[in-house]
Amino acid sequence: MTRVVLKDLTRHFGNVVAVDHINLEIESGEMVAFLGPSGCGKTTTLRMITGLLLPTSGDVLFDGKSMLTVPTEKREAVMVFQKHLLFPTMTVGQNVGFGLRMRGEKKANIEARVKEMLELVQLPGFETRKAHELSGGQQQRIALARALIIKPRVLLLDEPLANLDANLRLDMRELIRNIQQEMGITSIFVTHDQEEAVMLADRVALMFEGVLQQYDTSRAFYDRPRTAEIARFFRNDNFLEGVKRGNQVETCLGTLSIPNNDGQPDGPVLVTVRPENVELGVSGNGNCVEATVQNNVYMGTHTQLLLNVADNQWHAQGPADYQVQPGDTVSIHLPESHIWLLPRE
Repeated sequence: MTRVVLKDLTRHFGNVVAVDHINLEIESGEMVAFLGPSGCGKTTTLRMITGLLLPTSGDVLFDGKSMLTVPTEKREAVMVFQKHLLFPTMTVGQNVGFGLRMRGEKKANIEARVKEMLELVQLPGFETRKAHELSGGQQQRIALARALIIKPRVLLLDEPLANLDANLRLDMRELIRNIQQEMGITSIFVTHDQEEAVMLADRVALMFEGVLQQYDTSRAFYDRPRTAEIARFFRNDNFLEGVKRGNQVETCLGTLSIPNNDGQPDGPVLVTVRPENVELGVSGNGNCVEATVQNNVYMGTHTQLLLNVADNQWHAQGPADYQVQPGDTVSIHLPESHIWLLPRE
């Protein structure tokens, strides 16, 4: 297992700053997601870790040793790409065993390791198949097996599930996570899918425009985002301006009780509560307000509501059988334990 440290990592393309002084530490055996919209610098950062790109400044360290002068093929960091890049004229077994053949391993050892890897990715007996005979999901499993067979120090995955349909993505997520935990290999993957990052990663590095915005556990991005922009990226558009004074915040809805650990100083703030934490049909307690239904959409597992809360658009979720119509007035409760304060934009 390998501890990876990025130290003031920066990459310029001409006058464009693609990655801007990234600092983070990835512990041995940890799985970390680089998350963000297209063009935010995720893949550029990954390519600098592998050595496919040299940084403009900064450093990449494996177990405390700088990798800047270590060539790509000697870093023992392998990448699985979005496109499978299998050799079309080779069999599955030849594809998986390619790295060991390049190292001059004995044929018997290669065959044994190929069999082991195919069982690991749940494709036993596929040695003699050709790559073009496989489905997209199977090809991605073969690409994963080919990367893992050389026992790399660091596994890097660049949007490996982007080309798969929804059901295959779910299966591959589970497979990748199970393999990563079984092997205990330090892993980094790039994605623009919040759900994928939350399901797979121990920690998430969220990037906007080349800048690391927040590096934290998945739960923290939902419960304790640092900014409104981060909250919006995780599908929370519920905001209300207020002024914090002690353990209360004054808003146009009245005075709301708030937790003591919100971290914001007294003064102007944004109040937010995630849609799934807004309680419907509750009145008479503290932090209860009236809202007008603007729209409701049946989502199968729940009903999604768009509400007018004192001229602010808020989202909430009700049970699948929740019956309301546009124009109806509903009571909502903002639980103190789920209120989070953010700096004003």
